Amino acid sequence: MIGYQFSHYSGSNKTPFEQLFNLFKQLITITSGDVPETLAWLNELDREYKITTPEYTMNDFIDELKRRGYLRDDEERPGGFIITPKTEQAIRQGALERIFGKLKRGKQGNHRTKFSGSNGDELSGDLREFRFGDTLDQISMIDSMKQAQINNGVGEFSITENDLRVSEKEYKTQTSTVLMIDISHSMILYGEDRITPAKNVAMALAELIKQKYPKDSLEIIVFGNDAWKIEVKDLPYLQVGPFHTNTVAGLELAMDLLRRKKTSNKQIFMITDGKPSCLKENGGYYKNSNGLDRRIVNKCLTLAAACRKLKIPITTFMVADDPYLQRFVDEFTDANQGKAFFTSLQGLGEFIFEDYEKNRKRRMR
Repeated sequence: MIGYQFSHYSGSNKTPFEQLFNLFKQLITITSGDVPETLAWLNELDREYKITTPEYTMNDFIDELKRRGYLRDDEERPGGFIITPKTEQAIRQGALERIFGKLKRGKQGNHRTKFSGSNGDELSGDLREFRFGDTLDQISMIDSMKQAQINNGVGEFSITENDLRVSEKEYKTQTSTVLMIDISHSMILYGEDRITPAKNVAMALAELIKQKYPKDSLEIIVFGNDAWKIEVKDLPYLQVGPFHTNTVAGLELAMDLLRRKKTSNKQIFMITDGKPSCLKENGGYYKNSNGLDRRIVNKCLTLAAACRKLKIPITTFMVADDPYLQRFVDEFTDANQGKAFFTSLQGLGEFIFEDYEKNRKRRMR
């Protein structure tokens, strides 16, 4: 368990299964879905912190995982296990609660806009005078009667067209989002795990959209030497490779995916900890890990400006604090007129939540 430090386990009001399952979901993300390695880590934590009891052993926990449908036998490796889609969903739900907090169940939502009118999607609470063309279902009778009393008095009550008050409605909008995740080698460089928090944020965002914005779309891509699309179910298994950082390939794929969307609101979230260091040209790769290579940087800036023309804002979450990397992000954000956050991994989810929830296009630093 090099690179991970666990605090003293103080117990909880949860059942033994719930306690172990919470640990299991976090460890299975760190091990990229490797069940044997996860159980080995869990056994070691159990030996140190005495989580299980004679009445509820680790074998009991594994049996209950299988009985509840979280584990199934691995047909390719006799005696082994693999996680199920039910576990993948539970991991996403756990990531959502850890990063964004528990969300109250509500109606299927979309993002608010600054526009309102009689043909909107949801009552805003604002009132206006009746206008020709308004329908009866838009009239607020209680507010109209109050206005009639103000205008005409209560002695001989009467209500006229001038007393009618109409409830305004807010327009809602759908959003298409592409989430880019850096899987270059620097995401685990020097023994620091940055890919696991990035995966947790991606899983939490996916679950957030599923629960609160079911009409929205989310595409997830990863980028190293190249860029490719992955499914939400693949996130727990995501691993860093011996790659450079081809930000250009990631942006090109993100733009291609968003061009196919018919929604008017489109955006890109990019989680990265390193500078762009790779280009694919003429069937080969141009790589340079030393400093900021203007040949690579300028290509990134060109794509950022192209996204701006297409009205696709890019929100960059830089999880490194090197001054020269920050200068690159400043240039990149200025070219796109998007947003940039220089943040620790602990604050990453909060920033994404605020940006996605509010759907604001103003520049934030």
